[in-house]
Formats: sequence, C-alpha cells, structure tokens
Amino acid sequence: MLQIDNFINGEFVAASTGRRFEKRSPVDSQPIASIAEASEADVDRAVAAARSALEGEWGQMSTAKRVDILHAVADEITRRFDDFVAAEMADTGQPHHVMTHAFIPRGAANFKVFADIVKNVPTEAFQMDTPDGEGAINYALRVPKGVIGVISPWNAPFLLMTWKVGPALACGNTVVVKPSEETPLTAALLGEVMNSAGVPKGVYNVVNGFGPDSAGEFVTRHQGVDAITFTGETRTGSTIMKAASEGIRDVSFEMGGKNAGIIFADCDFDKTIDGIFRSAFLNTGQVCLGTERVYVERPIFDRFVAALKVKAEGVKFGRPTEVGVNYGPLISHEHRDKVLSYYAKAVAEGATVVTGGGVPDMPSELAQGAWVQPTIWTDLPESAAVVQEEIFGPCCHICPFDTEAEVIQLANASDYGLSTTIWTENLARAHRVAAKVNVGITWVNSWFLRDLRTAFGGSKQSGIGREGGVHSLEFYTEMRNVCIKL
Repeated sequence: MLQIDNFINGEFVAASTGRRFEKRSPVDSQPIASIAEASEADVDRAVAAARSALEGEWGQMSTAKRVDILHAVADEITRRFDDFVAAEMADTGQPHHVMTHAFIPRGAANFKVFADIVKNVPTEAFQMDTPDGEGAINYALRVPKGVIGVISPWNAPFLLMTWKVGPALACGNTVVVKPSEETPLTAALLGEVMNSAGVPKGVYNVVNGFGPDSAGEFVTRHQGVDAITFTGETRTGSTIMKAASEGIRDVSFEMGGKNAGIIFADCDFDKTIDGIFRSAFLNTGQVCLGTERVYVERPIFDRFVAALKVKAEGVKFGRPTEVGVNYGPLISHEHRDKVLSYYAKAVAEGATVVTGGGVPDMPSELAQGAWVQPTIWTDLPESAAVVQEEIFGPCCHICPFDTEAEVIQLANASDYGLSTTIWTENLARAHRVAAKVNVGITWVNSWFLRDLRTAFGGSKQSGIGREGGVHSLEFYTEMRNVCIKL
C-alpha cells in the first residue's frame, strides 16, 4: 500500500501527530494508500514555509525565470504523464481515456498557459495633466497576493488543483494545497515534479486531511493565508467564506451547479444526443458543469428520450484500464449513498424511470465498488428535489417545453447559475437564448470546451469571482499604482 505524506518545504514529511487515514479504491474498495493527516502544527509549518519562499528566492525571482520554471513543471508532468494517469485512475476509478484525453493534459496546460499570460498581459498606464502644466504619468504594477490556500475537490482532482496552482505560482504567489481526502495521489506526485523542475522549497506545499477540525479548517482559518481559492459544494464554500472573513481575506469560489441543457427541435439530433450523453454521464456525472436538467422542445421529446436511453444503457462498466470501459464508479460509498437516496426520492416523487435507478450487477471482484447505474427520469414537476437540488451523479431529468420564453424561464428557475448547453442550428436563437440564461458559461452545440484565456465562474450560489486568463491575474495579484510627477 502506498504511503503518502504531507509535502512541506520541498520534503515529504509524516504528520507530527503520527495520525494517518486510509484511501480505498472506488472500483473494488481495496485499500490503496495510507495518508498522513496534517495537524494544525503541520499546517503552521506549511504556511511558514510558503511565507519564507515568498519573501525569499521565489519572491525575488524575475518573471522570465519564473515562467521558465513553470514551463519546466509542465514538461515534467508530460514526461511523467503515465504516472499521473495511473495515480488519477487509482484515486477516482475513472476510465483511462478520460484521464489521457482531458484531465491530465489540462493539468500540464494550466502551468504553461498561465505562465505565458503573466509574461504577455500588460498593465495600464495613463498620462495626466497637472495644474503646473508639467504633467504626470501613472502606471500599474502587479504584485503577488501572498500565500494562497488552495482547497481542491475530488471529481477532477489534478485538473482543478492545477487550475488554481498554475496561475497562483505564475503570478509569484506561494501555495498551501489541501486536496480532497478522497484523491490525494496526484497532489503528492506534483511535489516530486516541483522538485525535479527546480521550484524552490516552500513554494508548493501539500497538507492532507479532512474539512472540519482537520487540514481544511486549519488552512482556511490560518491568518498567514492571504487568500483562499476553493472548488466544491456550496455549503462548504459558505463555511470557508465565514472563516475568510476573519482577517478580511479574499476568496474565489466555484461551487455547486444544477445545470440546464436546452435542446431545440432544429438541433443536429445525433450530435446533440452525443453531447448530452457526455454532459450528463461523463466522469459518472461527477462534473460541476454537468447537465442534470434537460429541456427538450416537444416535437422531438419522445425521440430524444428514447435515443438517450439507448446511449445510457450502452455504457461499459469495469476497471479503468480495461479496453472499451467508458464508465467508472462514484468516488466513494458515502457519495453513492447520497446519489442512491436521490434515486429513491425521484421514485417517491412520482418520476417515470426511463432507465437505471439502482446499482448494476457487477462481477464478484468489483461488487464492493461504488457503482451506480446511469439514470434518466421524466414526468416530474419542477419543484421536485431531483430537479432543484444538485445530485452530482450520473442522472438527469428530461422535460418538454413549447416556447423559447418558457425554456429560458425554466433554465433560470434555479438557485444555481454555473453553466448551460444549448443545441440549435438557428444562429439568431442561439445568441438570444445564450444572453438570457443566468449562468457563468454557456456552450452552444458543444459542452466542456474550455479556452483558458476566458472568464470562468458561477452566478448565484454557484460561486464568487472569475478565474481564467487575465481574470486569474486579477485574483492572484494586487494592483499597485505608481504616480510619477514630471
């Protein structure tokens, strides 16, 4: 069994208390790693190491050299690509192709792209008149915000952790990362990469543990942490925001979603079925941007439900390394219990179960894994719990609509506002509807296409702030104005 320790000041160290916890495979429930649980004293050490690096070599380093080092980090991730794929599959149980085509390549890109953005994005400058006629010049400097607390989730652990660490380091900050207790392996592996790439000690630190009264709380309450970036459920974000209010620390949150898919009758039908199948069931539905509410224009409603049913029933369960497997388990039995409770609730509320709704029959060697069936419902009112509440599982409710105005109202009738996907061949309609859905990102005739230069974040209870491109620079740096009298 792997032994995973905390990574503090460039070294892997056991917890000061000796406490450890076990990570089990979601595929078959077998133990795969023993993880050191960071104490409050360990978090103190990590924050102190990050502060020392910020005030020392990393803080004094030129932007050009810092950019070169982050490119080296990306290159080392690529060199060790298979190691990262194996670690992520072990943690999440998700199929090989998900890791190789999306999640791990994005992790490397998060370092290169943001390093280049920092190098190339200018600040502002203004000439101004003065009463004596001689004038003045104002210009802006970007300076690191400080020590950043990074609280990352388990559903796409490497991608979403590096989405924060990449721009934070590119801007000259240092980080203390608290990965999910469910997915600690790639955060530890990145520590090895940081050392190989020449990142100074203390720049990147990892403390493992849980939330309340553990590493998560210790990081977010620590007054040596200058800002906190978090991806996860809305309830946890609310708790972190309260902690961040002590000391008036800045926050960037990407939280829950109950995202709508909007399908018009003039869509390219086959492409739409493929797109909604991905958005509802990729990563076993454990995607914050996933589609759990699907609204289909009435003329194609029955045909759409039947076609998506066929796709859902065609998934292949199995170990992530098996050829042809395209569907993995949920992250844990605890999460499966939550998802299955919603499956039961849907039936109790009167849903028609089009397909799924339970646990699949698995071979005996996999029977102890956290498996659930991809599930489709129809015939529920909009007030139903499974239509209003984020489930974060492989499921969706499909509802017919008749008019453009009606579907916009339905899509917006949510406490969340993270993303939507619209499918239509009518360009004017696409622009109209995209402008009226209250979300942070809208895809038209696609889903999960991400240009890292663009703004990303949620509205309403789906988040606070934007990251991506220059918007990441705005969070991970402070702007200073210098006024020069001529």
